[in-house]
Amino acid sequence: VCLTCCSRDVMVKIDQICHKNSIKFFTGDVFGYHGYMFADLGEHEFVEEKPKIAKVNPGVEDGPDTKKAKLDSSETTMVKKRVVFCQLKEALAVDWSGEKAKAALKRTAPDYFLLQ
Repeated sequence: VCLTCCSRDVMVKIDQICHKNSIKFFTGDVFGYHGYMFADLGEHEFVEEKPKIAKVNPGVEDGPDTKKAKLDSSETTMVKKRVVFCQLKEALAVDWSGEKAKAALKRTAPDYFLLQ
């Protein structure tokens, strides 16, 4: 489900319905130069391709580089990952008075507060 130009209450209500029924939810809007996008994909599983780390033979080379693991770009492995997305209601209900939230505030884009 994709929403745009909706009120906050409508977005929260539709996201709750989508989350309960395992339906992916996207919402966003633009206000001049500022905008936002939110995605609730529920439990999302995906596969990521990672380069294999080549083992270094001790005794073949000498020096500080021999201790470092080297990435072999020709060989890759597939790593299955799982991410659990939060609901829009939870994302908007952050308590900004706690110490942990104060540290996160520095990394939070000012556009987050457009919905507030």
